Amino acid sequence: MNNWDKINAVQRVQNYIEENINEPITLHRLSQAAGYSPWYTSRIFKQLTGKTPLEYIRVLRLSRAAVKLWDDDKRIIDVALDFAFDSHEGFTRAFSDNFGITPYRYRQKTPPLPLFRPSPVRSYYLMLQKGVLKMTEKKQMTTVFVQVVERPARKLILKRGISADNYFDYCREVGCEVWGILCSIKQALYEPVGLWLPERFRRPGTSEYAQGVEVPIDYSDEVPDGFEIIELPPCKVMVFQGPPFENEEFQEAIADVWQAISNYNPELYGFRWAKEDGPRFQLEPWGERGYIEAKPVRPINE
Repeated sequence: MNNWDKINAVQRVQNYIEENINEPITLHRLSQAAGYSPWYTSRIFKQLTGKTPLEYIRVLRLSRAAVKLWDDDKRIIDVALDFAFDSHEGFTRAFSDNFGITPYRYRQKTPPLPLFRPSPVRSYYLMLQKGVLKMTEKKQMTTVFVQVVERPARKLILKRGISADNYFDYCREVGCEVWGILCSIKQALYEPVGLWLPERFRRPGTSEYAQGVEVPIDYSDEVPDGFEIIELPPCKVMVFQGPPFENEEFQEAIADVWQAISNYNPELYGFRWAKEDGPRFQLEPWGERGYIEAKPVRPINE
């Protein structure tokens, strides 16, 4: 069995879990999805994901359930049943063991939690095989949708790196758990982003690239340990959105949009780049919506 046989088998298991996360899942069914024995399926799954299948399912269900608990109209027992827990007590015990807080207390306070956000193993190993894409790569042009959006005065909860200028180096410096914590911040204005900080928002000895989430300007709730919060002034951003893509081709999709941005002249439409007005940012690459990135701009007459 070669490495790609393992990778594809584990990817099939991940896909099965994702499609059946609200239903009972047995190791026998996972082994059928993988095409190998239950023992070997468990072995290669832990080898490539760092978790046994049952650990993976448990923490993924608890993380999805935590987000559902934001809905005050949904009873805790209903959330538990939605994710295949058979009792309120069992769900409360599992939630408390994993996050250190009961579901009831979490609903009251909604502090940031390290939510589990799994990555498809096949995409990860394809990324390693291809290497990190650079903005200087030349790609065939593709259709990219462009619009200008107003951002209000707001705050940014972020985790800084050390010297990273891209996502991959950032993950090597600070780990890959940051995104899950950002996703747990209930008061977020938008989804979490990877961002490139202009000089005015950086601190000595910290990286250009970071990850964060924007919250209202009057946000005064808890900031996760190791994170900080800064204010961002109002600004305009020019948003570039590429076409949908196959998830395994996310690097190519990013390179297409980067090429479009590098060739784009905003002055033709009455704007100029305004790097110091705010961070340039990227949204998580989702194949169904296309890759999205934004850069600050100002009208030429300002």
